[in-house]
Amino acid sequence: MSTHSNPRRPDVTAVELVGGIEPFALTLHEYDDRWVTVYLDHRSRIRTALEAATIEIEHIGSTSVPGLAAKPIVDIVITVDDITAEEDYLDALLAAGYVLRVREPGHRLVRTPARDVHVHIYQRHDPAVGEYLLLRDRLRTDHDDRDLYENTKRELMTRSWVDMDAYADAKTEVIRAIKERAIAARAAHDDQRV
Repeated sequence: MSTHSNPRRPDVTAVELVGGIEPFALTLHEYDDRWVTVYLDHRSRIRTALEAATIEIEHIGSTSVPGLAAKPIVDIVITVDDITAEEDYLDALLAAGYVLRVREPGHRLVRTPARDVHVHIYQRHDPAVGEYLLLRDRLRTDHDDRDLYENTKRELMTRSWVDMDAYADAKTEVIRAIKERAIAARAAHDDQRV
């Protein structure tokens, strides 16, 4: 497996959405303890498929936050040494039963055929991974921000959306504000430790 800090070859330059735009037909479900079990099962499946690779795996998204209502899709993020070296990870994930949905610069997405588990793949140290974890950890520890996020999602679900991306884009300002509070809280905590 690649241990290079630089990609072996140039990354893709455009977004490839395998299967095209899909209609947005999701609803929020109350938090379900089984989502953790689904994550753990897929973490094991991914580790087995990518046993020769050095990877990190995290449960992200709303299903990773106890008590938070979510669309019933378990999101997982994994990091690989080299996102451009798809032969190091993509074929193994496809053989493990996932299907490719998105190929875009710096990011790949595979999912289950039932579309109930999404696996986001990034190169190690990609800032996007830190952003996912920052939001997840804030929502896990701050009830007010968790409630704000859930209420925002509930309100947005009452509207019509062309696709999932439009719905996700509508949450951007609230997510940005929550992450800013998380960064401020982290800085205040670090200042207290000094």
